[in-house]
Amino acid sequence: MEIPVYTLDSFTNLPFKGNPAAICPLLHVRSRFRLRWFTPTTEVDLCGHATLASAAVLFQHIKNVNPTLVFETKSGDLSVTQKEEGYIMDFPLNPPTRVDPNDFKDTIKAAVGNLPVQEVLFCYNTKKLLIRLADSCDISALTDLKVDTVALENTERSGRFCAVIITMKGSPDCQPRYDFYSRDFSPWFGVPEDPVTGSNHTILGSYWSEKLGKKKMLAYQCSSRGGELELELRDDGRINIAGQAITILQGTIKL
Repeated sequence: MEIPVYTLDSFTNLPFKGNPAAICPLLHVRSRFRLRWFTPTTEVDLCGHATLASAAVLFQHIKNVNPTLVFETKSGDLSVTQKEEGYIMDFPLNPPTRVDPNDFKDTIKAAVGNLPVQEVLFCYNTKKLLIRLADSCDISALTDLKVDTVALENTERSGRFCAVIITMKGSPDCQPRYDFYSRDFSPWFGVPEDPVTGSNHTILGSYWSEKLGKKKMLAYQCSSRGGELELELRDDGRINIAGQAITILQGTIKL
């Protein structure tokens, strides 16, 4: 049995940037597809970069002629539309809730050390903890942050949450003018740091839209690989997440 496989970098137009995903298309000609996502250790309910990469494979390599693709997933139907440069994903919105930092003090300490924290929130839908750094922090505080992900994972063994997102407000003095920045640490899923996390922006988009009073935003996840996401909150309570993808490798899995 031979299965085609493609490796793409999502949320970038440069090779070896963004977030890599390996895609194995099993059926070729249709407009609806079943889609599942796997980290190195587990299956997940929602994954943005692999959805983006899957759509790119179907549009670019399988030559799907439908203007919009629909993926049937554990998070419901997710549609992806091709645009001039990249793809627009229709995702659910996952608003976070403000929580008491003392309930997560060990995790916060392991994640950000002594950096000042402005707010801590929790997304109950996705089981992700959101830590916002104080506006007094420079972007270097986030980009230079060294997190011991083994120590971070050891602060939470009960299954309360599966990822820590650290975010901060964008600076009007920086170019390009990103509305906010973030990083993601998910050692509970076998991912010490995720390079660019589309699913996190269903949380971040909701949070920063309220804080900034904006429905359209440009976000940057500032891991070492880095990636850019265009966000638009919709009137129907969902969010459009747009980005680009570039193919790095094409081959065949033989079973």
